Amino acid sequence: MNYSDKYNEWLGFDEETRAELEAIKDEKEIEDRFYKDLEFGTGGLRGIMGAGTNRMNKYTVGKASLGLANYLKSKYEGDISIAVAYDSRNNSSCFASTAAGIFASCGIKVYLYKMLVPVPVLSFTTRYLGCNAGVMITASHNPKEYNGYKVYDGTGCQLCTDDAKSALGFINEIDDFSAIPFCDSSENINLIGEEILNKFIESVMLQSVYEEPSDLKIVYTPLHGTGNIPVRRVLEKMNVTVVKAQELPDGNFSTVRSPNPEEKDALNLAIEKAREIGADLVLGTDPDCDRVGIAVRHNGDYVLFTGNQTGALLVNFVCEMHKAKLNEKSTLVKTIVTSELGANVGRSFGLRVEETLTGFKYIGDKINQYEKNGSNEFVIGYEESYGYLIGTHTRDKDAVVSSLLICQMAAFYKNRGMSLVDALNEIYEKYGYYLDSLDSFVLKGKDGSEKIQSLMVKFRSEGKELFDNVSEVIDYKAGVKDLPKENVLKYLFSDGSWLAVRPSGTEPKIKVYYSFFGKDRNEAENKLNKVREIINSVINR
Repeated sequence: MNYSDKYNEWLGFDEETRAELEAIKDEKEIEDRFYKDLEFGTGGLRGIMGAGTNRMNKYTVGKASLGLANYLKSKYEGDISIAVAYDSRNNSSCFASTAAGIFASCGIKVYLYKMLVPVPVLSFTTRYLGCNAGVMITASHNPKEYNGYKVYDGTGCQLCTDDAKSALGFINEIDDFSAIPFCDSSENINLIGEEILNKFIESVMLQSVYEEPSDLKIVYTPLHGTGNIPVRRVLEKMNVTVVKAQELPDGNFSTVRSPNPEEKDALNLAIEKAREIGADLVLGTDPDCDRVGIAVRHNGDYVLFTGNQTGALLVNFVCEMHKAKLNEKSTLVKTIVTSELGANVGRSFGLRVEETLTGFKYIGDKINQYEKNGSNEFVIGYEESYGYLIGTHTRDKDAVVSSLLICQMAAFYKNRGMSLVDALNEIYEKYGYYLDSLDSFVLKGKDGSEKIQSLMVKFRSEGKELFDNVSEVIDYKAGVKDLPKENVLKYLFSDGSWLAVRPSGTEPKIKVYYSFFGKDRNEAENKLNKVREIINSVINR
């Protein structure tokens, strides 16, 4: 069916859906809602909420759940179980209940959280309860209009390439929405809550490395998300002030432009509070509490850190604290778009460094491989987009354990008369200056999708000629080492700098990652600005 046929089919679903669709007068909007189905990206299914095959709604959640149930029944014999959780977004609880009801009606035992919890808690729960799979209703750090559907395997790791393709095949076989067994029955559904969360907290606290008394003052904001309870619990022995206006769940994220700690203004209210009370450190976690951003007081002002900077500091701190335990198998795992700074820090402690594609599921998969074959021992994994994991209690990035270690790290340095800015400068002095940045270009709708594809073709055919001093172009779509093929291009420059281009797996964007190396910030910034001008001219042409 073309998009018009799908539109007409959906008019007959229910009165609420019909009213929403008939209110749309823009043909491009109708086309965007129906020209394709939601796809599995780097973070599972994710899309704007609303009626349509290319939207998150009761029917697309139902289709995904029935397809996933069929996939699990094809893969496992006997009793099958699944854990289901949700975050603070609008409709998250409703979508979780919808999914749970469908799984239950298919004969699958469901463990459904009765309160909202972070992503790493769902990953932990899937492992802890020995489930065959897990589902988390979340759109992570995306704007309020979005929601999503993350799928985890029995290890607590998001489905990687082959399993995701298999599951999606079963989902795509569902073409009759009337056959989806929407069910309100509680049979086969077991409600879970505090008892599992407590076990998660216990596992996080096992990663604690520094508990000496400190007068460190912290301001924390959960940005209206799931982090409020678990983060405050792991920091209960420290001096923490919570931003009251952002403490409670709010799917509209009414006090921020975007609930993404990567955005410079997301921590504005927390920094205001920090100035008011003279706090040393500001922490902000995203709605599903798998990412954390920080700001550090230094010379009377607050300095925002990038994910790469925080990651490099954590590598240095964790290695220093575990120095006596490190061995020839100790390993750091990072993504291909993450700076080399933290990797070089890790190498100086003797760590092996391994790279994965973008998406923390690939880091989780590495941990599974290590545990299976004994080849490596996981120490820390992180990505430039503010996601970190210390410990193997979960197979996804975890802002709860990251918040604990960041605060302990800040206390460690404060007890030595230093801020985290001072600590970072020490790292720069030893390893050189790395300037990392990210540009995201939003290209919406079918036309935007087609432009993103044409831009990737252009960068493949002309990229080496666009920039000076390119020493190598790595095309991950052609296959690199043992990594799955993915639509990413990375340009390596002769001075150790690089840039990478990839379409977003969760939003209508093409992303450009920059990492420029220099003897100081000015040199690195000059290099970055020259390349950024070229990128802007190509994409905005």
